[in-house]
Amino acid sequence: MSQEQMAAGDHPRVRDRDYDLVLAGAAQGDIAVRDGRIAAIGPELRPEAGSVVDVSGRLVTPGLIDLHTHVGPGYWGIDPDPIAWYSGVTTWVDAGSAGAFTLAGLRHVATTATVRVPALLNISAIGLAGRTGESRDLANCDTALAIDTIRANRDLIHGIKVRIDTDTVGANGVEPLRRGLAAAEACGVPVMVHIGTSPPALDEVLDLLRPGDIVTHCASGIAAPLGPAVHAASDRGVLLDLGHGSGGFAFDVLEAQLEAGLRPFTVSTDLHARSLHGPVFDLPTTMAKLLAAGVPLPEVIDAVTVHPAQALGLPGGTLTVGAPADIAIWDVREEPFPVVDAHRQVRVSPVRLVNEATYVGGRPLTPRLPAPPAPWIPLTETQRAALDRRQRDIRALLATPLVDVDGLAEQFPRTKPRSS
Repeated sequence: MSQEQMAAGDHPRVRDRDYDLVLAGAAQGDIAVRDGRIAAIGPELRPEAGSVVDVSGRLVTPGLIDLHTHVGPGYWGIDPDPIAWYSGVTTWVDAGSAGAFTLAGLRHVATTATVRVPALLNISAIGLAGRTGESRDLANCDTALAIDTIRANRDLIHGIKVRIDTDTVGANGVEPLRRGLAAAEACGVPVMVHIGTSPPALDEVLDLLRPGDIVTHCASGIAAPLGPAVHAASDRGVLLDLGHGSGGFAFDVLEAQLEAGLRPFTVSTDLHARSLHGPVFDLPTTMAKLLAAGVPLPEVIDAVTVHPAQALGLPGGTLTVGAPADIAIWDVREEPFPVVDAHRQVRVSPVRLVNEATYVGGRPLTPRLPAPPAPWIPLTETQRAALDRRQRDIRALLATPLVDVDGLAEQFPRTKPRSS
């Protein structure tokens, strides 16, 4: 049976219309869900007993896949679920929060989160317990231990993460990267490398990378990857990932790259405890920054769905029959939306994407309040005031009775007394 027939609903499992959920009126057609997967796509699909949600006039995309986040325990980690429900991100790739010594903590997060949490193993066995410095002691960068850890945790680990900048590696140069590449080669997985302050020299880092490896912070204003080495890396199949973070993205660098024919293959946030409250905020806001730089919306959507799925061999990223029913619904508001990079440069996106619903495995994510920032996170007075104001607004909203008398029904009517 052809893909076209399956997409149109001519599929042996869809004739009975035994669907759990139908998203009706999407541009792709009605999208039917059964048992956590997309069961059919086509016109006028209606379940016999499941629910129907009208998504007419809305943009329906696969659930977003954020290729670079930090949700594991440690200095940088955040809880993904309170952010996922309003941002459309159904897969949060933890990019190196855990190493071999600390992977159990990340596995607990992945097991208990509502969203999907695949991981990149930090080549340093201590992971990101602190702000930096995890690869200054090469004894932590144990290739054999990394190989054993990946092989024992194939369900969780999809690659290796190595941070290469002066603060992280000290005098060790690119040796942690060499060890990460050796472990990745042995296990058949890619490496994601963080670039930043040199030494080591950026060209030395880029020249080591293989096709399918990933450079995150690819438009960094600090590393400024604009020379021949980044073109050569891209030409041989090294993937460029935005990895915004609190210091990894500059509009002027991205604009120069776009002018030179370089495009991020994936758009990720590097969302963590220091970037959540700005300058990143969330993945839809990061997507708007690409729109502000002139990248068309379909390309931006590919960079947060199908491309990250391809980069790490992850499920999802598409709306096709048989795919996981990870789905995001958006109000596309054609209005000026000012956005800012890590260096306070401002651009204006012509479009703002506002998430209206997020489904993981066909189930809608429900609202959850985020935890307050950890005491070690630096915040401006304006950020602190905004957080205080948000807390007051939430308290006032929840403390106000939900409806008045006209919105209530008498749940237990009083019976009339019997006459004597």
